[in-house]
Amino acid sequence: MTASQEFLTTHLGYQVAMAADGFASLTRDDAAVDIVLLRQGTEVLPAEQRDQRAGGLILALTVSDLAAHEARLRAAGAPITMPLREEPWGERLFQLTDPNGVVIQLVEWVTPSGDEAGAGTWDGNGAGDEAGAEAGTGAGVDAGVDAS
Repeated sequence: MTASQEFLTTHLGYQVAMAADGFASLTRDDAAVDIVLLRQGTEVLPAEQRDQRAGGLILALTVSDLAAHEARLRAAGAPITMPLREEPWGERLFQLTDPNGVVIQLVEWVTPSGDEAGAGTWDGNGAGDEAGAEAGTGAGVDAGVDAS
């Protein structure tokens, strides 16, 4: 949990809004989604969820100027685990993986006409519209991650 918190504050500009033993709530002024990190095994979670990891989770954030973010993060030594690419349906993306295995995908939507698709963009540095997240993520993401 602590490693994920450090990763998100260092590389993606999140700030700690609240923290306690085994818990951190991260926020950004320009984000529509806060991130809640819980240490694996914490009693805040129901018993059947306490030992789960965040496997299969991709935290997708829609940004403006994707190439500039990729260059900034690469220069900062962030672990880019999927290089910048464009999908046929107009999604440009790259992925980072935090120390606990949480995949963070930065996305920029493009169309043949050059118009941006999707609602809300986040500039990755603390300015811009609200953070876009892929459908179904809700108002916050709870990721039970290992404390290492």
